[in-house]
Amino acid sequence: MKRNELISTLGSCINACNHCADACLDEDNVKQMAHCIRTDRVCAEVCSSLSQVLHTSYENVNGLIEYCISVCEDCASTCEQHDHQHCQDCAKACRECIDACKAYLAA
Repeated sequence: MKRNELISTLGSCINACNHCADACLDEDNVKQMAHCIRTDRVCAEVCSSLSQVLHTSYENVNGLIEYCISVCEDCASTCEQHDHQHCQDCAKACRECIDACKAYLAA
């Protein structure tokens, strides 16, 4: 996996997480969505941080990529607990990001 491909996948995950967090605020049961919102926000921030570091061509990124995988796994698992389409879309984007991160590490 090329660096630019990972950056693109991270961008998709960031967008999905931000959209999900915002859409959760419009749900009738906002209190029940609090953990999902927090997880979405953290996932978007971690993916954004990784994307920014990758843009610098800094080589020592494996630890950050592994942490990104962990946060994306947590976010996907959290979102999968909800039936809302935005949550399902976010979980899918997180799973794709996990796959991309693992592919990058394996290359």
